[in-house]
Amino acid sequence: MQNEHTPMGEGAASAVDTVVEKAQEIGQAVADKAQQVSQAAATTAGNVKEAAVQKAVEVKDAVVKQAAAAKKAVVKKAAAVKKAATKQVKAAKKAVKKAVAGAKKAAKKAVKKAKPAKKAAKKAARKAAKKARPAKKAARKAARKAKPARKAAKRAVKRAPKKAARKAAKKGTRKAAKKAAKKGARRRK
Repeated sequence: MQNEHTPMGEGAASAVDTVVEKAQEIGQAVADKAQQVSQAAATTAGNVKEAAVQKAVEVKDAVVKQAAAAKKAVVKKAAAVKKAATKQVKAAKKAVKKAVAGAKKAAKKAVKKAKPAKKAAKKAARKAAKKARPAKKAARKAARKAKPARKAAKRAVKRAPKKAARKAAKKGTRKAAKKAAKKGARRRK
């Protein structure tokens, strides 16, 4: 091995120093580059983070806005539906009320119209009954009057020959019936 003070030793030391210097420069350059890359990465990361946060805020705002708009639309629609339903219920109630009132009115009218007819029917029935009374009375009277004639006819039948008795009985009954009918007709007039 040679001493470093010899020219050859100085050259080797100088080469080593150059290599060391070069290595240091390269190391420094690499360190600088690494620092630059690190700073750029940090800046980019910061920018990305900031952009992401901003985007998240924008998305959140948009979602909140959409939710508010949707809620408003739903509330508006619900109010409109409720209003329409209330209106329909009111209209139905009104129609039912009107129909009931109409039916009541018609029933009253019918009862009112039926009253005179009912009254007239009662009157006619009374009149007919009144008219029928004398005829009924006359018929009863005739029957009562015919009784003695029948009795007499029976007696005559017993006493006289059958044919003559029958004839007399028939004649007497007819006469009594005619008399009673005439009297009844006179009374009716």
